[in-house]
Amino acid sequence: MKKTWLLGLGFFSISLTWALYNAFVPLFLDDYLKSAALIGFMMTIDNYFAMFLQPWIGHRSDKTTTKYGRRMPYLLIGMPLGAVFATLIPLHTGLVTLVLFMMLMNLSMSLFRAPTVALMPDITPEKNRTRANGIINFMGGIGSVLAFGIGSMLYGIGSYIPFLFAGIVMLGSMFILKKVIKEPILLESHPDAKRSGPPVRIKDQLDRTTLFILGAIFFWFVAYQGVEALFTLYGTKHVGMTDGEASFSLTFFSLAFLLFALPSGWLGAKFGKKKIIMIGVIGLFLVFGSVVFVDSVLLLRVVLIIGGIFWACININSYPWVISTGREESIGTRTGIYYFVSSLAAIVSPPLLGWVIDTFGYPALFISASVGLLLALGCLFGASSEERPAGKGPLDRTPITVE
Repeated sequence: MKKTWLLGLGFFSISLTWALYNAFVPLFLDDYLKSAALIGFMMTIDNYFAMFLQPWIGHRSDKTTTKYGRRMPYLLIGMPLGAVFATLIPLHTGLVTLVLFMMLMNLSMSLFRAPTVALMPDITPEKNRTRANGIINFMGGIGSVLAFGIGSMLYGIGSYIPFLFAGIVMLGSMFILKKVIKEPILLESHPDAKRSGPPVRIKDQLDRTTLFILGAIFFWFVAYQGVEALFTLYGTKHVGMTDGEASFSLTFFSLAFLLFALPSGWLGAKFGKKKIIMIGVIGLFLVFGSVVFVDSVLLLRVVLIIGGIFWACININSYPWVISTGREESIGTRTGIYYFVSSLAAIVSPPLLGWVIDTFGYPALFISASVGLLLALGCLFGASSEERPAGKGPLDRTPITVE
């Protein structure tokens, strides 16, 4: 548990940076672009890198053996670069430099996101992974709350200050993780170096259950990513909020997610991941469907609190479910596949929902998101809740470790 809480620092810095990015970069783009669809498209350029890099890097990290471990080398390269380019984003001098810094930041983030996530199942037994995922997402939720809460106040002082804060936090998290997480490795010359079972291949991970789970993940991320990327525009242009009020309203969603992260992991472990996820999808469908009837800022924030609770039911249990249906040797690979699907959704969703807004108006944002959740529910009915035996235990049970 101590390792899990400390590993949560990595998720804290990632969530803080992404939340600031999604809240304020659309406002930077709005200075140059007037189409919501085009702004939504620009917000997805980074995900093209993530979609192709994360599966490959996750797969490569399964095979990496260095004195720093399997995953840590990717963190030591990607986190400093991500911190630098995140800090540079608000210092852009025009559309070209803004897009350049956006792309370089997200390219850097793609280098270490999948290895960071894969560290959790590496050091956690299968029976504890939903609870562990609740802990690290709790830490990530704190990052989002700080981004939307304190970040909105810092933004009022200067647009560069929240991003500078995120860069400093990311560098600090990297040094702490390097010091306290002593990754286990398998040496080529050791008899345990070659794990049991055939070599891990990406195509072998796409069985029927996994494909249905990935389909559900795609559709609920289409709903979530579109709302997150375009909510500040929805709040300012439809509800009549200021920039700060719109970004601060997302704090209520993130705070509810934060508070329910640990209970959601416990519920998934006790009653089953699929069952809790289905409750979350149905609940979030009802929440998003009701937003179109809300025109009060106070009531909207109450609804967002309820939505954050249901999103915790979905998000906390989905990654451990993906991991539980594969072998221990495939953790990095399946992590990469998970992020391939979520990145694909992030590419499709903002421009698609932005086009819907341009065509039908801002209320259509939450109607479209509700449709995405309904499609996700359909995929869940096709997925088996059974989990395959995961093979050996977490890698830190092996006798060779780096101290």
